[in-house]
Amino acid sequence: MAEIIVAGGGIGGLAAALAVAAREHRVTVLERQDTFAEYGAGIQLAPNAFHALDRLGVGERVRERAVFIDELRLMDGRTGRRLAGMPLTGRYRARFGNPYAVVHRGDLYEALLGACRADDRIELRAGCAVTAYTQDPDRVTAHTAGGERVTGAALIGADGIRSVVRAQLVGDGRPRVSGHTIYRAVIPMHRVPADLRWNAVTLWAGPRWHFVHYPIGGGEFLNLAATRDDGARREVTGQAVERAHVLDQFPALGGAARRLLELGDGWRSWVLCDRDPVDRWVDGRVALLGDAAHPMLQYAAQGACTALEDAVVLGRFLAIGALPQGLSAYAAHRRDRTARIQLLAREMGSRLYHVAGDEARDRDRMLAALTADDMYDTVAWLHGPEALDAGTAAPATRRPLASRVRAAAPRGSGAGSVLTLAPTNRGTTVTGEACDGAPSVLKEAA
Repeated sequence: MAEIIVAGGGIGGLAAALAVAAREHRVTVLERQDTFAEYGAGIQLAPNAFHALDRLGVGERVRERAVFIDELRLMDGRTGRRLAGMPLTGRYRARFGNPYAVVHRGDLYEALLGACRADDRIELRAGCAVTAYTQDPDRVTAHTAGGERVTGAALIGADGIRSVVRAQLVGDGRPRVSGHTIYRAVIPMHRVPADLRWNAVTLWAGPRWHFVHYPIGGGEFLNLAATRDDGARREVTGQAVERAHVLDQFPALGGAARRLLELGDGWRSWVLCDRDPVDRWVDGRVALLGDAAHPMLQYAAQGACTALEDAVVLGRFLAIGALPQGLSAYAAHRRDRTARIQLLAREMGSRLYHVAGDEARDRDRMLAALTADDMYDTVAWLHGPEALDAGTAAPATRRPLASRVRAAAPRGSGAGSVLTLAPTNRGTTVTGEACDGAPSVLKEAA
């Protein structure tokens, strides 16, 4: 039995604690906030998330407050025309072995937190901000803002997109500001007209903007999120904004979508950020997880899902391998998949949701030609359970990250290639560090 330290008590950190404790290790979770709590609104959970939650022992508790969605629906935000829909019942659930659901972030978090509190192998410490780490060949020590030193066999950096652990391990500076501003609100469902209470994740697309909504909290609330590609360059997190300002940002949004947007109040704004994929997740006895390892834009709805996957895979490798080899094997199995999703999320905003003119018409024709089974084939790599069931030997490849991601991506063209992360006609450039530690500029070119 080893003593494992987790920096960060968010969704990824608590999931990691559960996965590691289940392998008979003792875990200390250090959370910088004074309390263990999760803020925010709605979150989407694809079947891969439920496969991970089930292995963490909290799947049924999350299901109790989840809304099982019937369809992912894409609409033209200006005309109200239906562009595409992917059914999420019947054949979808049979194929992927779990439902697609939406929950309030707090409901997901409370399920994880309750399980951690019930496990005497897990110690939760609030008000303990990790500021640095030191290590020798046998141990690693987390240093906190209060002067405390917590020593263990490994340190898992699950401290989010602005991770202190990542800053020391990777040193890649501040997050990348996307230039997209998102406005979020949650309203009671009783305020929503009956004809607009759809059991779907509905996205209304427009030129350089989109609006998405879905039920959460067991169907008691409606989550609203409206995004503009407005070129924002400054990080904003949860800033209160006036209702009139939000409405003014989407003048072309009409019909049913406009009616729903006008119901929103208590709006808050964020400027979306992510980071470039990197190969280096591990430094000796220290490893990254979740947003500390692979922060991504929301457009693929996989941020929490991949953090939960990380936790399950980490637990498995810490059960079978000696430290720090187990950490290296964990990272080797997670890097390519999460890098591919990070790049997919970027492209979905620019090439699927926010397009106009000929690009929008090409998108519409492509989507109209897809059957439900075509759509299931397209998302199978993303929504299926295979990422949790990879072999336990570390991959032998040492190629640079971008070439590995490119090789894994099915070929395609136009908007349709976005969903499989095929090469784009202008390339996607990411910076990072190759497996051998040599700096590199990684490019996915057509």
